Amino acid sequence: MPPTCPSRRRSRRTMSRRSPPIPPRRVAAPPPAAVAGLLRQALAEHRQGRLEEAKRLYEAVLKVQPGNADVLHLLGVVAAQGGDHRLAVSLMDRAIAANPDNAAFHSNRGNALKDLGRLDEALAAYERAVALKPDYADALSNRGNVLLDLGRFDAALASYDQAVALAPGHAKAHSNRAAALLGLGRAELALASCDRAIACQPDYAEAYFNRANALVRLGRLDEALAAYAGALARKPDYAQAHCNRGNVLLDLERPDEALASYDRAIAVRPGYAEAYSNRGVALNDLGRPDEALASYDKAIALRPDYAEAYSNRGNALKAMSRLDAALASYDRAIALRPDYAEAHWNKSLALLLTGELASGWREYEWRWRREKDAPRQRHFSQPVWLGGEAAGRTILLHAEQGLGDTIQFCRYAPRVAELGARVILEVPGALVDLMRGLPGVADVVAAGAALPAFDRHCPLMSLPLAFGTTLAGVPSAPRYLYADSARVAEWHDRLGPSGQPRVGLAWSGNTAHKQDRNRTLALDTLLPYLPEGCEYVCIQKELRAADRAILAGHGGMRFFGDELRDFADTAALCAQLDVVISVDTSVAHLAAALGKETWILLPQVPDWRWLLGRDDSPWYPSARLYRQTGAGDWAGVLARLQGDLRVRLAAAREPGLAANKTGG
Repeated sequence: MPPTCPSRRRSRRTMSRRSPPIPPRRVAAPPPAAVAGLLRQALAEHRQGRLEEAKRLYEAVLKVQPGNADVLHLLGVVAAQGGDHRLAVSLMDRAIAANPDNAAFHSNRGNALKDLGRLDEALAAYERAVALKPDYADALSNRGNVLLDLGRFDAALASYDQAVALAPGHAKAHSNRAAALLGLGRAELALASCDRAIACQPDYAEAYFNRANALVRLGRLDEALAAYAGALARKPDYAQAHCNRGNVLLDLERPDEALASYDRAIAVRPGYAEAYSNRGVALNDLGRPDEALASYDKAIALRPDYAEAYSNRGNALKAMSRLDAALASYDRAIALRPDYAEAHWNKSLALLLTGELASGWREYEWRWRREKDAPRQRHFSQPVWLGGEAAGRTILLHAEQGLGDTIQFCRYAPRVAELGARVILEVPGALVDLMRGLPGVADVVAAGAALPAFDRHCPLMSLPLAFGTTLAGVPSAPRYLYADSARVAEWHDRLGPSGQPRVGLAWSGNTAHKQDRNRTLALDTLLPYLPEGCEYVCIQKELRAADRAILAGHGGMRFFGDELRDFADTAALCAQLDVVISVDTSVAHLAAALGKETWILLPQVPDWRWLLGRDDSPWYPSARLYRQTGAGDWAGVLARLQGDLRVRLAAAREPGLAANKTGG
């Protein structure tokens, strides 16, 4: 992922890595008595952090001794500590001209150059310091810092290793060594290096910060929060720690708390562009895209070349249904950083949502370069198949994302078989029995099981690209999955006869889903809109605690829970129903793939596959879409649903009604 407090969704890295300059305690030669007193006083003021008074006294000494290299150097240190790094370099250049062999002068000059962003010059300054004093641990540590900023992680690690070999108690070098290890993807070793830094200096906030970053990389988010808290306890105004803490809270789906962390980071550092951009992500997650947009615009005003903020800004515009503006914002991000995978990915979702499928699929391939998705990419010795010759070959099609995605895109397996290929389908275990009935599939393998031999492979969600799928050419058979007849009979007996229309309900999905907040209903919101006269069946396997309590007190809905062993059971249960009503979850995909009449409840700006401005789906002929007309407007959706259910009930009372139930 890395700058410090990176844009969402990106990585974290250390801040303030160099060893701060420490004023030397001795000057080169004894000055006259009065000057010696001034210098002692100046050093005392400097050590107390009273920079203006120290500066005044150093300048008084220079009036008497204008060529005093130590005092020129100390004035440079004061300038650097006051933020005037250009002046610091100028003063240190004068000090070096007077005494070119002082290693500390070169090292502190490197610090000032680094703060000016002149990294190659800073590196040369540190190299000179080390050449003059090979056992200079601070210079070696500082050299590691600039190598880290240059992305030369191996060289940085070597420099830190030299520093800690010379000074085993050098907390800063141990801590920054962790940043180099993180850059090399060695998070466990980074964590150990941070622990060593903390053992050396228990009050070192930066070591706790880097420890938290390592824990984030290891996916130990609760521990990372505790480590950020440790950093902030020792340094309450640590802006990067507040910001990175917000990032973890976002990953934990706690956007309210994340927003507070970003606000604190901005209060500490008002010009903190990354915090403004990440604050926008939190606001967008909270359903406040207009405020998010303002936060992104502030980030861009602070950093006009900030590609991450432009990409995030596009997400806010998309949430506001301003798709053309969103695409323009993604394009700006890509212009600034042509290899920015997150912007390409976001652009793909906007293109697919608007029905621009051909260009959308091409951009969708950038998912493999996203930090989040790259670990999921499968690497085989056999080549990827993205179209072309298939006859006589065995092609492995493998699931890569959610259960609903797998159900939606397995429809392409028969098309691959029609090209003359032998098709092996690898899917999550819960889908194996269901997929065995998919036409054209020679073998279905559970994810994680040993794979049979194959010649080519393709991720399921790359198949639309392989087939050049456009909106007019979506494979949309009325049904392409089938419930097992034995299980259908089993569930028929379990449910028994019904004299009422039987309606399946799924109102919530996986809480880990990024858009769960937007797509899920609470049961107590849904219940008042369900008219009497239907038999309601919950077809979710999992229930949230609040919904479970409500359902326990509601005698009018059947719930089977763990009796649904896998999706083959859910398919057999769907076969007993007249209609399925679902939010955007895997159940909606399953019911529609079975050809069951499926009413899908959608947020105002839905997932890309449901497109915009239509109540049907090119992917599922049996689906009817109920869309929010305003953000969060479930009441309007449910009122329309209630009306259609009442019409359905009235029709059911007509003599001769044939129930829409399909078997295996």
